[in-house]
Amino acid sequence: MDTPKLSRRDAMKAGAGLAIAGALPAAGAGSAASDTLLWYDTPASEWVEALPIGSGRLGAMIFGGIANERIQLNEDTFFAGSPYDSSNPKAREALPRVRELVWAGKYKEAQDLADETLVGRPARQMSYQPIGDVLLLFQGIENARDYRRTLDLDGALATTRFKLRRVTHLREAFASAVDRVVALRLSSDAPAGAITVNLSLSTPQDAETNVEDGDTLVMRGIGPAQHGIPGGVRFETRVQVRRKGGRQTNGRDGIRIEDADEVVLIIATATSYRRFDDIGGDPAAIARADIAAARGKSWSELLAAHQADHRALFRRVSIDLGRTPAAELSTDQRIARSAALDDPALAALYYQFGRYLLIASSRPGSQPANLQGIWNERTAPPWESKWTLNINAEMNYWLADGGNLGELVEPLLRMTKELAITGQRTARNDWGARGWVVYHNTDLWRQTTVNSSAFYGMWPLGGAWLLNTLWDHWDYSRDRAFLAELYPLMASACQFYLDTLVPHPRTGELVMNPSNSPENSHRPGASICAGPAMDSQLLRDLFDNTVAASEVLGRDAELRGKIAAARAKLPPDRIGRAGQLQEWFDDWDMDAPEIDHRHVSHLYALYPGQQITLQRTPELAAAARRSLEIRGDEATGWGIGWRINLWARLEQRERAYKVLQMLLQPSRTYPNMFDAHPPFQIDGNLGGAAGIGQMLMQSHSDTIHLLPALPRAWPSGRVMGLRARGNIGVDLAWRAGQLEEAVLTAQSDAKVAVRLGTQTIDARLQRGDRVRVTTAPSGLRLTRMA
Repeated sequence: MDTPKLSRRDAMKAGAGLAIAGALPAAGAGSAASDTLLWYDTPASEWVEALPIGSGRLGAMIFGGIANERIQLNEDTFFAGSPYDSSNPKAREALPRVRELVWAGKYKEAQDLADETLVGRPARQMSYQPIGDVLLLFQGIENARDYRRTLDLDGALATTRFKLRRVTHLREAFASAVDRVVALRLSSDAPAGAITVNLSLSTPQDAETNVEDGDTLVMRGIGPAQHGIPGGVRFETRVQVRRKGGRQTNGRDGIRIEDADEVVLIIATATSYRRFDDIGGDPAAIARADIAAARGKSWSELLAAHQADHRALFRRVSIDLGRTPAAELSTDQRIARSAALDDPALAALYYQFGRYLLIASSRPGSQPANLQGIWNERTAPPWESKWTLNINAEMNYWLADGGNLGELVEPLLRMTKELAITGQRTARNDWGARGWVVYHNTDLWRQTTVNSSAFYGMWPLGGAWLLNTLWDHWDYSRDRAFLAELYPLMASACQFYLDTLVPHPRTGELVMNPSNSPENSHRPGASICAGPAMDSQLLRDLFDNTVAASEVLGRDAELRGKIAAARAKLPPDRIGRAGQLQEWFDDWDMDAPEIDHRHVSHLYALYPGQQITLQRTPELAAAARRSLEIRGDEATGWGIGWRINLWARLEQRERAYKVLQMLLQPSRTYPNMFDAHPPFQIDGNLGGAAGIGQMLMQSHSDTIHLLPALPRAWPSGRVMGLRARGNIGVDLAWRAGQLEEAVLTAQSDAKVAVRLGTQTIDARLQRGDRVRVTTAPSGLRLTRMA
């Protein structure tokens, strides 16, 4: 006889425990909350209330239901479609005509022609897919009380706890990068026999489910076709059941457990994906092997290994921005009331939540964090939940090095290596050029063609921004082996731009044509143009970084000279008639249809770049500030995240804090702390967390800037474990808005300036040095520590 089975739809409705949760009392006023704990006194009723766990490769959302629990699963290589080539065969022949139309000012005609001849076929890329759900239906659950669900960021553990009569029930879940599984334990403090549960699997995919080996639920299937590309990624999910006490009945596609003392579920998921051009893997063999490897380990052993691995990363940084009574409220209440509460600890929690999300969604060997990190319940997610390269993928990694998580950049390097392969095909097909190129989007299959439409996609600088982001990792880490891996990608990309930059007919300056200023129109319906400011800013960094890398590695002196010569011919940043930093080659800003556009692409040079600074280029910094003022602070979640960083770079501490407060409000932060674009995009979380770091410490222009944008709302605090460029650790403590001390720890030899307000002091550090920075009547003081 089949066991009772809970449908996915019923689980979504019942995830909150039906009417039971509504009867639960609110948490008491004295509830203590850790500075790294998210907690709630009701179950999740929506996906954006569920709590995320992840191992880089595997992700799960824990709803914390009472009578019913839903564990929604993701695996980072499970995408629609299969290997494909979206090259448009008309591109190379048509591109000269597109250029001519741009030079003639016939922008809409140029864009229409690009839509026909340059946009990929298919025009849309493939979507990231959910694997499905583990569903748990409990019996004998009624009149629950003292409910609490939590996500412990330090322990990377999600828990649900409540009482039934005199018995406390505990459910715990984690995703282990060490053991490649998601693990769930159901337990209680009853002497025996308190757990009765029906287990099943559900999926929106084409799949079948059965029970194998007497103790394992198995679901195997294949990903969907999309946009004319056949589905090809096969997957298998295995849920091994470990039971202490009680009885077990196996149905055709479900398992019933009665009166058990404890139940542990070990969940493994694998796909057939090997590389962007190879889906010949055996998911069954992989999933079986992962289950077998975990079989010999107890729950305690699995948890201990997982937490040791996670804490080795997470505990590198601690942050204290002060604590008020608001920190005793549940997390959803803190977010709901954030506009009115004095709650500095919420910003500290948001910073650490960002670090937690990056650890959980980007590990060496995994895919990079995508638009939703690794968590997605939809078969048609917003913007395909892939990688958008005109801001979002890069923003996901702004936090990494400054937040002392530098090794988590590895997936981004590996993806860029793969894009350099497929991007050579696009460089030849579209431009007849050497090297490689990628436009504004890519998917698991590493498509590099113009995506969606020319209005959005005709932007050939995606590779440049990826490479500049990866260069930043080198600049922080000074890892020569990493630079040796990165340099060939940089040199090849430079060859592409050397082949494709063309002289502007009015000035002779080298520009990209066609291009755009990402996603922004300069006249109704037209974004296509030549030489927007962001192109030159990105290329200045790419060319400078490539020259520097070639010198460090002692390679390619001839290429270095050609790059330097092209670099000298790039257009400078210009100040427009409203005192703003011009977004386009011509002064179109004040006439553009969306003067408050979400993108602020022309401010790349201020952040994450360092070409524009208050100290070195004050006129351009003032123009960038004017652009920000014209643009306004209201934007999408990630747009607000970028603005925090920009205001922090301008050292406008109260403005940066105001925008951070906007991000923390419920219009931009869901109850589970996910960023509300809306809908959910993880870049707002990671970019916003990076902005908090920028408010406290900045590392640019060969200078460590201490407390450059410290707001009045954080008068006293401490942050330990930040990283600065040059492989330098930075600890900070301040009181009453004034620096108490900073400690710099050199992991490499470095020469750097240290700045606090208007004071600057030079420091020459040797590897292993620890230096204390304090203030004195005569200025900043450096003291070497034993």
